[in-house]
Amino acid sequence: MPLNASLVRVAVTGLVSAGPTATTAPTGTASVLAVGFVDLGYIGEDGVTQSAAESGDSNALKAWQNGDTVRTLYATSEGRPSWTFTLLETKKDVIELYYGTTVTTSATEGTFEIDTNDARTYKSFVLDVVDGAELIRIYVPRGFLSEVGDIVYANQEAIGYEVTIEGERDSVKSYNAKQWATSLKT
Repeated sequence: MPLNASLVRVAVTGLVSAGPTATTAPTGTASVLAVGFVDLGYIGEDGVTQSAAESGDSNALKAWQNGDTVRTLYATSEGRPSWTFTLLETKKDVIELYYGTTVTTSATEGTFEIDTNDARTYKSFVLDVVDGAELIRIYVPRGFLSEVGDIVYANQEAIGYEVTIEGERDSVKSYNAKQWATSLKT
């Protein structure tokens, strides 16, 4: 198979959007995101890191004769794919996601309470990765915030909200995430 440099992709830009789990799912790279999805704004310069779920366990059954492997049993993975990124905009949707809270706004300020006993809610997420005319779209129908990073308040540094989103398997859709890529067209 010959090498083809035109198939090398770079995540030049993109966006991460979040919405309620009941929000209508995208149908491909060309579909406009449904009302309900909100762009979470600028992402830190490191972009988005996607981690695949572990592959699951295997157990080789050995026979007494010569220690031959006679069968291999496979267990499905209990892991979930995840996406880690740092949100740079201090706005209502970002704060509500990061802290798992509700922001109340007025003409002069917004306020929220941090309560670690509050259960976080599931959301749907869409990640669009753009490389010129090529687009990768990842849809997570049932995502949750599994981890948050530290917030640093420092001179000469943007305040960032590092989050890790995990995609739990959606029992109705029968997947953790769905991905489309224009570069995979026929």
